Amino acid sequence: MRKGLKRHPFFISKKDIAQSPTRSYEGNAIIQIDRMMRRFKVFKGLLIDSLDTITQGSKKYHVWMGFLTLVMLIGMYCYSIQIEHGLSVTGMSDRVSWGLYISNFTFLVGVAAAAVMLVMPTYVLKDIDFKQAVLIGEGLAVAALIMCLAFVVADMGGPSVLWHMIPGIGVFNFPNSMLTWDVIVLNGYLFINISIPFYILFMRYQGKVPNPKIYVPGAILSVFWAVGIHLVTAFLYQGLQARPFWNNALLGPRFLASAFAAGPALIILVLAVIRGFTEFKIEDKTIKKISMIVTVAAQINLIMLVSELFKEFYAPTHHSESAYYLFFGLHGKTALLPWIWTAIPLNVLATILLTFGKLRNNLKVLYFCCFILFIAIWIEKGFGLIVPGFIPGPYGKIVEYMPTGIEIGVTIGIWALGAFIFTILAKTAIKIEIGKLRFKAK
Repeated sequence: MRKGLKRHPFFISKKDIAQSPTRSYEGNAIIQIDRMMRRFKVFKGLLIDSLDTITQGSKKYHVWMGFLTLVMLIGMYCYSIQIEHGLSVTGMSDRVSWGLYISNFTFLVGVAAAAVMLVMPTYVLKDIDFKQAVLIGEGLAVAALIMCLAFVVADMGGPSVLWHMIPGIGVFNFPNSMLTWDVIVLNGYLFINISIPFYILFMRYQGKVPNPKIYVPGAILSVFWAVGIHLVTAFLYQGLQARPFWNNALLGPRFLASAFAAGPALIILVLAVIRGFTEFKIEDKTIKKISMIVTVAAQINLIMLVSELFKEFYAPTHHSESAYYLFFGLHGKTALLPWIWTAIPLNVLATILLTFGKLRNNLKVLYFCCFILFIAIWIEKGFGLIVPGFIPGPYGKIVEYMPTGIEIGVTIGIWALGAFIFTILAKTAIKIEIGKLRFKAK
């Protein structure tokens, strides 16, 4: 300190800190508080800037968000009817207790898990071509997981019974219940997919480079966790011995194959929309690399489908009745035939077209294939998997299921909620990624 200058009473020099343990502790505490206050200030700035970003946009953007809001309101109205009258307003019954809600839940678990197909090459294998799309994929995973939880709430009848899922308060039945494992892994995966992108965007918002030592371990963990969430969901069905349609060893691997086909297919479609309506430029080679993942997963999924069909129909037993009901009808009951015979041709057509590199590299053909493959797997993982597991019942009785207008209304409302959340996340992330959203220190 220069002579003649009065020392401020709160000034702490390095010498003071080194000489006094008390001063050292106080100095470190002050430094930590200062860092926390700065981070809070940056976080506050990020929230304000994000709110400003998502409330501004083109006319098409506002029309899109208005449409999603309208659909969500319709879904909320349908849900209010369900809360008032109970699950009796749905097409579900004591015989078929899982329907459209759990079908969508099962499918969306796969969509969420598919983000790992971008995370692994980007963070673990250092493939720069996937780097452009990885945050979009993780945002899609967050939206899908929130939709999963919303479908679980809808299937339980209402939010008033959710206390049963809280450990220590409700009847959680851990670790015996596979459903409790599913709740744990889904919430854990949601936390991972929120925290990693948030850290990366938070650092880039400040103009800093994210530290790989912080987010790479989480990314590696998410790779194993993504496989876990889908396997646990498969085990949830696979462990029910009274439902032979689900009780086979191939269910878990096929869950993964279909997830790694449908999820990246949806990511490709989302990237196509982002390329067309934003300044965030996704290169063709990024989309083409993701299309290879879709192609291989679709081929594996089709092989597994053929294997299951052979097992069910080559040497049929009374345990094959659910498969017969699904594909050919049983005792005059044919409600699911239009669904499955729409899904199978779409699945085969998309896989064949994707197999040929010349067709796959044509983006228009690729987008068409991704769309029909997504629809096909949605049907297979829904009406083609969940519903026939209950038909016929353990005593041979056939009670068919078709969703009611209330179920459909709640379902499209939840899908609109997911699209709304993803749009908000993507718009903010894109602005930060292209450098148009930065923290301005005052």
